[in-house]
Amino acid sequence: MTAAPSPAAPAKPRLVMKFGGTSVRDIERIRNAAARVKREADRGYDVAVIVSAMAGETNKLVDLVREAASAPGERAAFYDAREYDAVVASGEQVTAGLMALALQQIGVPARSWQGWQAPLITNAAHGAARIESIDTAALDRKFGEGLHAVIAGFQGVGPDGRIATLGRGGSDTSAVAFAAALGAERCDIYTDVDGVYTTDPRMVENARKLDRISYEEMLELASLGAKVLQTRSVELAMRYKVRLQVLSSFDDLPGTLVCDEGEIMESKVVSGVAFQRDEAKVTLLGVADRPGVAAAIFGPLAEAGVNVDMIVQNISEDGLTDMTFSTAEDDVDRACAVLEAAKGGIGWRAIVADRGVAKVSIVGIGMRSHAGVAQRMFAALAAEGVNIKVITTSEIKVSVLIDRKYLELAVRALHDAFELHAV
Repeated sequence: MTAAPSPAAPAKPRLVMKFGGTSVRDIERIRNAAARVKREADRGYDVAVIVSAMAGETNKLVDLVREAASAPGERAAFYDAREYDAVVASGEQVTAGLMALALQQIGVPARSWQGWQAPLITNAAHGAARIESIDTAALDRKFGEGLHAVIAGFQGVGPDGRIATLGRGGSDTSAVAFAAALGAERCDIYTDVDGVYTTDPRMVENARKLDRISYEEMLELASLGAKVLQTRSVELAMRYKVRLQVLSSFDDLPGTLVCDEGEIMESKVVSGVAFQRDEAKVTLLGVADRPGVAAAIFGPLAEAGVNVDMIVQNISEDGLTDMTFSTAEDDVDRACAVLEAAKGGIGWRAIVADRGVAKVSIVGIGMRSHAGVAQRMFAALAAEGVNIKVITTSEIKVSVLIDRKYLELAVRALHDAFELHAV
């Protein structure tokens, strides 16, 4: 993404405030959000408000698209993605107009902007577009006139001049992109949780809210199952050094700041435990151990849109090996069908699919400078009788695949082992 330079340095500091679907579910909540915007405007900020569709509206619009594109009694599998975008983008457009009206009602001068009016320019991938640039000239002028901006998230305009949406969760990405383009002091993400926790507090009662977390840690947690922020938005924030703050729309509580590692005085070895419940493990037995066999396996899977995560290859015996990978449980049937079709080019003996597994991960930038973290993790799981099926590591994370029935036990054990409840 590139941002067109502003014609002059902004006269006032800028702030981006993003409100998710639950935060704008109805008029009462929109008014509550507007009051938060007024508070920041009164503090002297030029505010750009990014809004999602009201909770549940996008799903309704998607269902309408599928119904309209289907014969009676059927369900469309394929439809014109450009028209899909034209329909589903309307949810955010409605919210933007309502938010602008609510702000005007309480004395905050504001106007709404659709994605194409800003404009936010995307590529041609309708339904899952990528942001290419944002021209802030028009927004700069309106800020100069004393107006605050309310921008429909999740959308922009493609090279064909038509509305293009960024994919589900794209409003977070919109918010970070506008924060980068506008040179905002910060991007505040308002949602139904009051920050980023060491793990899911619904599973672990003594989970602790983090004051700060690095971009890298947040990116790992988001990709490993934490639902607080959308992965693409964290990637963008890290690339453009946009400081993110996760806050509750419903409580006036301190949130969690997602920032550069240099802003964190001293990190714990492990910052959080993430998990993904609905995982599956697929093993190809008796695969010929030869150059190109991995490409022959994972190439067709990629072409079929099967997302593969953890990969392990066993030691070769008699020229044969076993290849194991994890994927989402919903993708198992498709993965097996693809591998069956490609059997002639691979030469495996059997496929074994285990649909009852889950992935548990520990994440922390402190791992870089501390030895024995993986051993401590494995010992904690062993003490609870949890068997590890697959292991993968990176510089700041360790992930394991375990039987799903032990998921909650494993998360609690790791949370306790690394003393994540302690400040």
